[in-house]
Amino acid sequence: MIAVISLTALGVALGLGLGLAARFLRVEQDDGLASEIEAMLPGSQCGQCGFPGCGPAAAALASGNAPVTLCPPGGSALVRQLADKLGVEAVTSGMKESVPMLAVVEEELCIGCTKCFRVCPTDAIVGAPKQIHNVLREACTGCGKCVDVCPTMAVNMTPMPVTLQSWIWHKPAVAA
Repeated sequence: MIAVISLTALGVALGLGLGLAARFLRVEQDDGLASEIEAMLPGSQCGQCGFPGCGPAAAALASGNAPVTLCPPGGSALVRQLADKLGVEAVTSGMKESVPMLAVVEEELCIGCTKCFRVCPTDAIVGAPKQIHNVLREACTGCGKCVDVCPTMAVNMTPMPVTLQSWIWHKPAVAA
């Protein structure tokens, strides 16, 4: 009976302590502009912008510490949306339009060193040590980090193949 009472008292005391800590030690966040910008970003957390994810990139954009051209996967369409949202001018002349890319592992060159899937931010590369690796097409964001660390050049970036699910009818150019 003593054990039940002591464990109950301990649970109540720790619960009260956690409740007080949550109330007095909470961090206030401004979820206004930064959360709206984060919703506009692709959300792939690839790190191509130089930030560890889309959340910190959105916070930097909201505070004015980053250019609107920071997100390569978003392309010029995202740059225009961000510029409209933030009320700044979008300079897309230096941006190159690219098609979605996908990492592909050449099996005959792969030695199974596991360096590629250690740096993949979306866990799109599967494999085991001293085994051939493969890329999950649905999870790959095309960031290219795996290409940079591959010692045998077995990982290459290729344009994403056009399938019925990924085909997009391109809008015609507007006549001026």
